[in-house]
Amino acid sequence: MAENLGVRILRMNPEQTDIPLPQYATDESAGMDICAAVDKDIKLQPGETSLIPSGFIIELPQGHEAQVRPRSGLAIKHSVGILNSPGTIDSDYRGEVKIILTNFGKKSFIVHRGDRIAQMVVTKYERVEWKVSSSLAGSKRGEGGFGHTGVLSQGKNKDG
Repeated sequence: MAENLGVRILRMNPEQTDIPLPQYATDESAGMDICAAVDKDIKLQPGETSLIPSGFIIELPQGHEAQVRPRSGLAIKHSVGILNSPGTIDSDYRGEVKIILTNFGKKSFIVHRGDRIAQMVVTKYERVEWKVSSSLAGSKRGEGGFGHTGVLSQGKNKDG
């Protein structure tokens, strides 16, 4: 098993330990659950968006980012997700991690203190240097995009 990356984390209110820090639900989870650090319930009406605090700040090593992603259970059961998914937390950001939670459903949704509302994946990234060119190498795909391969598997339907 690979060694875990050590990342510094700070609670916004150290005396409030009822909100768990981000944690993996299983041994092989890629994302850590983030819990809502709201002081009182927040009712999200259909189509409404709210900025939900997490109660923590992180110090990522240079060359790493944290991606904030929706939780599949909230999406399928309540039509609740993250508007800017995935949201990126850069290594030089030192503010509280907050979640842009949106109710895409038809019923109101209540966010309670401690609810698992998002997941966070920490990963390395590459920075690029653009090399302006007069041409690019060709590829089999070319300019095909936006459903050019169809909907059904094995290329049976090219009408997608």
